[in-house]
Amino acid sequence: MGDPGSIPGSFAYLTVKDRSPQILTKAIDTLHRHKSEFFEKHGEKGLEAEKKAISLLSKLRNELQTDKPIVPLVEKFVDTDIWNQYLEYQQSLLNESDGKPRWFLSPWLFVECYMYRRIHEAIIQSPPIDDFDIFKELKDQNFFESQESVIALCTHLQELRKTIEDLDENQLKNEFFKILQISLWGNKCDLSLSGGEHISQKTNIMNSLEDLKPFILVNDMDRLWSLLSNYKKTREKESVTRVDIVLDNSGFELITDLVLAEFLLSSKLATKIHFYGKTIPWFVSDTTLHDFNWIIKQLKHSNNKWVSQCGVDWEDHIKTGRWVYLDHIFWTLPHDFSTMSQVAPDLHAALQKAHLIFFKGDLNYRKLTGDRRWEFTIPFHEALSGFHPAPLCSIRTLKAEVQVGLQPGQGEQLTASEPNWLTTGKYGVFQFDGPL
Repeated sequence: MGDPGSIPGSFAYLTVKDRSPQILTKAIDTLHRHKSEFFEKHGEKGLEAEKKAISLLSKLRNELQTDKPIVPLVEKFVDTDIWNQYLEYQQSLLNESDGKPRWFLSPWLFVECYMYRRIHEAIIQSPPIDDFDIFKELKDQNFFESQESVIALCTHLQELRKTIEDLDENQLKNEFFKILQISLWGNKCDLSLSGGEHISQKTNIMNSLEDLKPFILVNDMDRLWSLLSNYKKTREKESVTRVDIVLDNSGFELITDLVLAEFLLSSKLATKIHFYGKTIPWFVSDTTLHDFNWIIKQLKHSNNKWVSQCGVDWEDHIKTGRWVYLDHIFWTLPHDFSTMSQVAPDLHAALQKAHLIFFKGDLNYRKLTGDRRWEFTIPFHEALSGFHPAPLCSIRTLKAEVQVGLQPGQGEQLTASEPNWLTTGKYGVFQFDGPL
C-alpha cells in the first residue's frame, strides 16, 4: 500500500519530513492560542488539559521527526482495537530484524492516517477539552475567505432552479456538467496539502470552467449523465434514486458538493442524497457533522438572499430526510476500500443500496486504489481491487502520486512537461466505474 516515506524526493518523503511536522506545530500553536478560552470555560482544569495535549502533540512530533517506532494507541475509543490490530499487521509484514514499523519506513497512507488519529488521541486524553476540534479555525477561515465564490455559486443555483423545469435535455445535461466541474475544482481547497496554510476560493470559479477543461485528464461525465438520466426516465412514481456523496474538505469544497446535491434533487436526477463525513477531525480540512451543520447555519444567516435561501432549503432537506448526513469510523481507518466488506460490512451493505456513489478528493482516491504505484494505464476498475458496491465515480484533483486509467503515453507526456503534475492539484479527473 503506497510508498514508504523513505524515498528522498518522493511526495511521501516530503510529507513525512516537512508537511506533517508543520501540521503538528500549527496544532500546538492553536492550543496555545486558545489557552484563555479553556481557562474561562474550565478554570485550572482547562489549563492543565491544554498543557497535557500540547505535551502529547510535542511527543508525537518528536517521534515522527526522529523516526521512532510507531506505537499502539492507548486511549480507549471505538476504533482503538482495529487500529492496534492494523499496527500488528504492519509489523507482521516486516522482517524480524526490522522490529517495529517506523515513520519513514511504513506505507505513507498508513503513517498519515496514524498521525491524525494520534492527534485525536492527544485531545481525547485531555479532558475537559476533549471535544476541541484543533482544525476548526482553519476550516471556518477557508469558508469566510471564499465568500465571493459562495455568493456567485448560490446565486447561479437559485436562478437555475427557477428555470430548471423549462430546460430541454441537452441544456440540463450542460448544467449538470457545469455543476460537476465546480465540485471538481472546489477540491483544490485542501488544507492538509498546504500544511494548514490558508487556501480559499477567491475568484468566481464558474468563469474559469472553460479554461480549466483541458486539465481534466479522465472525463467520464457522459457516463454519469447517461446513468442518472436513465434512472430518471425509468423511475416509477414512488421509487427512490439515491446518490451518495463521500465528502472531502469542509469550507468552499463542501458548498460545491451541497450545490451538486441540490442540483440532483432539483433536476430530479436523484430523489435522495446520503452524505458521508468523518467522525473525528481529519486531514486538517475534512468535513465532520459539526462542520456540515455549521456551514448550513452560516448560509442561512447570510445577508445575501440567494445564499440565505440555500441555507433555508438545505436545512429543510435535512428535516424532510431528502438529505441524510452519516458518518462511520471506517472513513478514518488506514484501510483501503477493498477491505470494507470485511472490516465494515454494515457500511458496505449501506453503500450497495446507492444508485451512484461520488467519492470526493484525493484521500478517497488513494483508498480506492490502495495507494499503490500502479502503471498509469491500469484500468480504474482493476485498481479498485474488487471494491464495487454500486456504480461509483471519483471526483478529485491530483495531490498524490497515484493515478490510473490514463491513455497510453498520457502520463509520460505530462511527466516530461511538468514533473510535479501528480501532486499540485492542477489536474483533475471524473473517473467512473459501473455497468458499461
